[in-house]
Amino acid sequence: MIIGYARVSTREQNLDLQIDALTKYGCKKSHKEVVSGAKSKRPVLDNLLNDLRSGDTLVVWKLDRLGRDLKNLITIVQDLLERKIGLISLNDPIDTTNPQGKLIFNIFASLAEFERDVIKARTMAGLDAARLRGRTGGRPKGLTQEAISKSYAAESLYKENKYSTAEICKQLGIARGTLYNYLKYRGVSVTPYKCRN
Repeated sequence: MIIGYARVSTREQNLDLQIDALTKYGCKKSHKEVVSGAKSKRPVLDNLLNDLRSGDTLVVWKLDRLGRDLKNLITIVQDLLERKIGLISLNDPIDTTNPQGKLIFNIFASLAEFERDVIKARTMAGLDAARLRGRTGGRPKGLTQEAISKSYAAESLYKENKYSTAEICKQLGIARGTLYNYLKYRGVSVTPYKCRN
């Protein structure tokens, strides 16, 4: 059976152009949906895809009516091919009911996979280059509001030169390494002679 699917994004848009083209092509039945292509939930399309059987052909006016993006489109078409359901797009060179159409679609799918691999490779190369320059990815390091307050106190106590580092740590309830991190954060230079026991 040849079945059509027509979709527009808003109620202001008209489905007539798509429905007329699908009927002219020979669709015995056409399913209509008004929903944004970006939405993941498209109940009419989901039900239609579930109802299609081996030997059926799904016809769309354009491929962008069917998939949210290239990845989603490829997933839908691969599922249709596995179930031996044809796909014809009236305004794109896609007709998976013949070998040439299948070839064109497979080229699209391969290009999409190639693009993903290129992006991944570029990302990894960029991270490697940044690491070689001493930069690391991830969240920037920072202090919580409580830690910032303690860093002010640590700076003040350290600069008074009255307390040992152990006493400052005990008073603030922090480890020695944390004290030095706080001082570094505040821009206080810690020299060996200033490290008091």
